[in-house]
Amino acid sequence: MNNLKHWLAFALLLTVFSCNANSNEQASSSDSAIQWMSFEEAVKRAETDKNPKNIFIDFYTHWCGWCKVMDKQTFSDPNVIKLMNKYFYAVKFDAESKETINFKGKDYGFVASGRNGYHELAANIMQGQLSYPTFIFLNPKFEIITPISGFVKPEEFEPIVNFVGQNLFMKEGGGDWQGYKSSYVRGQK
Repeated sequence: MNNLKHWLAFALLLTVFSCNANSNEQASSSDSAIQWMSFEEAVKRAETDKNPKNIFIDFYTHWCGWCKVMDKQTFSDPNVIKLMNKYFYAVKFDAESKETINFKGKDYGFVASGRNGYHELAANIMQGQLSYPTFIFLNPKFEIITPISGFVKPEEFEPIVNFVGQNLFMKEGGGDWQGYKSSYVRGQK
């Protein structure tokens, strides 16, 4: 009988520790991956949230090798993940998607062209510069803040995300990007 009490107490302790471990995992799960959403979800959030965030759009294609490297290296970096989730509605947008999207009262769809074609909304937002990967930062009014094309290493991407996410570019004179970049310390908030 005494052994049974000890085993029950031990089992209860394991359950308590297990529950605590799971709640800690759930609390930090929002920082374990970028919280990607659809373009439509980001637009809705920007229009309805009381304090809307800027929008980050990753324009990619299924055949783009550098897009996959960006996912594997940069978008999986813990510092990048935290900043992206904190400051942006993050969108992954297949620039060759065949889905029709209504944006600002206009329908955008797929255009068959060349070998793969392209999505009209991607071409519109990317201002016709269809190269992949391309990242576009938009403000909550859907105005372009800045585009970035090509693979960007996590240590180079992090200060960009922090600078744009905190709207430091809006300071008088457009902010001091060069000064900011040269003094940036990885992992700062």
